[in-house]
Amino acid sequence: MTMLGIDPSAQSERENYKLLIGSIIPRPIAFVSTLSAEGVLNAAPFSYFTIVTADPPMVAVSVQRKQGVRKDTSRNAVDTGAFVVHISDESYIDQINQSAAALPPEESEVTLTGLTPVASSHIGVPGIAEANIRIECVLEQVIPLGGTQDAPAADLLIGRVVYFHIDESLVDNGRIDPMKLKPVSRLAGNSYAKLGELFEIDRPV
Repeated sequence: MTMLGIDPSAQSERENYKLLIGSIIPRPIAFVSTLSAEGVLNAAPFSYFTIVTADPPMVAVSVQRKQGVRKDTSRNAVDTGAFVVHISDESYIDQINQSAAALPPEESEVTLTGLTPVASSHIGVPGIAEANIRIECVLEQVIPLGGTQDAPAADLLIGRVVYFHIDESLVDNGRIDPMKLKPVSRLAGNSYAKLGELFEIDRPV
């Protein structure tokens, strides 16, 4: 095996971006809804998404900025202190992809894509009815990262989960059946992936 050595400090942001999104795959997609101060329901997909802890349950979504300016999702989450994470699956991935269109803050991606708002149980931000899993979150912490002090590159939103909504057909003895969920993950470019072959390996004792 011959390894190619690359110094990220000698490359552009775009060159490093291509290596990251091509290497760190597949990435689950958080479809995040937020509510603006003016009452506009925003929704957008983010594949820089992971679990933080289960005690209490927390998730993290990294929202990239544009020239140091916060995107609607970050700004709304900070302003209202809440957001809803939806797990992306095959049943509505086309609408999720459409929601990535660059709309002005006063226009709703939910309206654009024809998705259905549904009231949340514990927060004021509506969720999306088409999602098989909705996770209501309050904003635990927002951490500006990267870029410069005056113009960070991203906002890391850490959300504390206050309520789960899960289609009961997915759950068996407290566990979610991945084959029924049919999650969709992000690769590089315009590529996505469905759930492939499953296999098990026993962890060492």
